[in-house]
Amino acid sequence: MLSAWIGSITFAGAAILYILLSLGLPYGEFAMGGKHRIMPSQMRIACAISVVIQLIAILYLLQAGNVISIGLPFDRGVCYFFTVYLILNTVMNILSKSKKERLVMTPLSLITAICFGFTAIMSGS
Repeated sequence: MLSAWIGSITFAGAAILYILLSLGLPYGEFAMGGKHRIMPSQMRIACAISVVIQLIAILYLLQAGNVISIGLPFDRGVCYFFTVYLILNTVMNILSKSKKERLVMTPLSLITAICFGFTAIMSGS
């Protein structure tokens, strides 16, 4: 399913950003309100945890879209959960004080939310 591919690629883009942030690279203007150019150590840990969650979400999305089959339970429910989460994330990105976060992460989050939602709906058909 195309929406699963698109959503997984866009979410992988976010995961790559968070990997870079967790390693201390200066891309903090694109995430978490843009307050820190280089994330403090506790926020780097949060970024690393976020990467793990994003990768798990990508696996659920790809399974729900029948791209892969790895036996994960409740794939539609997880897709709906991430749809809601990413819609809220989109709103937070719109409200960010960081122009870079608003311009880059808002559309990325919105596209990913739409893909999760569409895949969840279509996987039930």
